[in-house]
Amino acid sequence: MTDEAATTPATKPIAKEQLEARLARLTPLQYNVTQEAGTERAFTGTYWNHHADGTYRCVVCSTPLFDSNTKFESGSGWPSFYDVLANDNVVTHEDGSLFMRRVEVNCATCGAHLGHVFPDGPRPTGLRYCINSASLEFAGRGTGDASPAEPSTPGA
Repeated sequence: MTDEAATTPATKPIAKEQLEARLARLTPLQYNVTQEAGTERAFTGTYWNHHADGTYRCVVCSTPLFDSNTKFESGSGWPSFYDVLANDNVVTHEDGSLFMRRVEVNCATCGAHLGHVFPDGPRPTGLRYCINSASLEFAGRGTGDASPAEPSTPGA
């Protein structure tokens, strides 16, 4: 990381001080997921069973990532989307961790780990973006207000 800007491959730069301030406001789970490529437990995140109309944004930098119209029930226990809001807002790369070959999804603005994308989603894309709630905040359509994910209890 340089003193001027923090970047990851194919991301847009963010001033170091701005990134540090954003990271400082994250919960321990949000930090683990977005900065250490952690994963929240299935069926525990705020947005796995969330059905409001609006936009899901990066919890670190508020970049718009997914529209609620592309969210679907995958049965995985994590929020699932069949498309991104804008191709330039996410980056993907092969992830060989956990002795599996997967494709990791990151925010293109700040590099935050979001989740993974799999080729088993519905039409029209055939993709399933399996995203951690802890990496997201939600802005209801027309409100512009974002609410970051908070850990929830299963069945709540």
